Amino acid sequence: MSVGLLSLRLLLACLLFGHATQKLCGWFGGAGLTGTGAVFERWGFTPGARMALVAGLAELTGAASLASGLLTPGGCAVVVGTMTVAAAATAANGFWAQRGGCEVPFWYGAVAAVLAFTGPGPWSLDAALGLHRLSGWAWGLAALAVGALASALPLAARARVLRERARAADGSGDGSASAS
Repeated sequence: MSVGLLSLRLLLACLLFGHATQKLCGWFGGAGLTGTGAVFERWGFTPGARMALVAGLAELTGAASLASGLLTPGGCAVVVGTMTVAAAATAANGFWAQRGGCEVPFWYGAVAAVLAFTGPGPWSLDAALGLHRLSGWAWGLAALAVGALASALPLAARARVLRERARAADGSGDGSASAS
């Protein structure tokens, strides 16, 4: 079990690192802050470049926590929150990634949630520092709750932007359709 948890943590951390540096640095075929910011703007996250920076830094924070096994429930909460926002932005495309759906952020968030419940295992800084009690159902639920709460603000702001865009596209500015 020790090797399994370490492997799972490191694999997710590596994927999150790649995901983050695509946004932040344009590595691994990513678009960098400018290109990713433009995508975020289309999705309704404004200002796009700033939101891409926040998302990338959150992914790096979660990756560092998971790789080291330090304060694991907190790192899991960061990943759950960030991936909830990402999944919401891509959910309109369905579930599967080949159609631009929410499969990848769903999976990253789900794995982080599982790790919040199991804990990082004995090969972690949590264990080395005597923080082995930072696992179990209460910590898992706390990580899910904090992640959900953290995602609420950007999702609410996105919903407002999308409503404003719909009103503007409607032509009336007040949300009512104009009669022809």
